[in-house]
Amino acid sequence: MERRIKPETLMMEPDGQYILDVRRVADRHASTEQLAGARWKDPEKLDKWADGLPRDREIVLYCVRGRALSNTVVDALQARGYRARFIEGGIEGWKAAGGRVVGK
Repeated sequence: MERRIKPETLMMEPDGQYILDVRRVADRHASTEQLAGARWKDPEKLDKWADGLPRDREIVLYCVRGRALSNTVVDALQARGYRARFIEGGIEGWKAAGGRVVGK
């Protein structure tokens, strides 16, 4: 499975993905925005929450810029058998591509 998804591609796909915000605590607190319907999980505590994610849906996750943190979380989730991808460029790439965000 692909590890990443372009923001523009995600915008054109039908809904149904489980959107996961994995920004670090400080980054999340510094922002007033998130993707609509996103659920935040602390990436530092991945071992505590990973097995509770839905297995019947694709997981699309994002951090701030879609780099090391997103890659690490995708690796961990794919190793557990989840269908997981991250948004290229993170929430910043999503917004730059015209993606909608909402207040959290």
